Amino acid sequence: MAHFFHKAVIWLFLFSCATSLPNPPDIIQKPIIFDQERKELSLAYMEEHYGLTPASPTIQPTMIVVHHTVIPTFEKSFEAFYPSRLPDTRPDIQSASALNVSVPYLIDRDGQIYQLMPDTLFARHVIGLNHCAIGIENVGDGDQHPLTDAQLKANIQLIRHLAQKYNIEYVIGHHEYQRFIDHPLWKEKDPGYLTEKDDPGDVFMRKIRDQLSSLPLKPIPE
Repeated sequence: MAHFFHKAVIWLFLFSCATSLPNPPDIIQKPIIFDQERKELSLAYMEEHYGLTPASPTIQPTMIVVHHTVIPTFEKSFEAFYPSRLPDTRPDIQSASALNVSVPYLIDRDGQIYQLMPDTLFARHVIGLNHCAIGIENVGDGDQHPLTDAQLKANIQLIRHLAQKYNIEYVIGHHEYQRFIDHPLWKEKDPGYLTEKDDPGDVFMRKIRDQLSSLPLKPIPE
């Protein structure tokens, strides 16, 4: 009888732990190309810009960076990330590498989350911090196509989900990345390789952080 009671207590404890976790987000798998060319371009980027020479282009995530695409539709946003090689339409960053930009996650305007690549594969989306950052792109531009409440909710749910899987220390907006210059996480070797960003903006990030106060996140450098 005591043995049965002991097992029942353990089962109830495990059940309560499982049910106390937030529901995982609905994520649709929609992979972009990650072929040998993208792998080689990723490894070359890691060595040239960060001085890293891993056997495979993988990362250990400690940061999440939130973006908006500037492109108003999901279809066109996905097309932009799909190829391995950067298109000619990005002269602002083309001289730094032929590797195309990408992120693991793309959130449509209705809040649907799509996963384009594994969390721990190297993706080019934020200067100086790609080696440790998971990127989340949101379809929109903050102007004629401002980010939606559904996207806000999806970001919060996805970030909470990722924080359960990885040791996430920072959640930042793309427009805040330069505040990490001289931080121990910053690895960009070319001091002239910087771009000015405004996505997704202070208001959207403040709304996200207000809902993540229970996570043990570190403050962003001033």
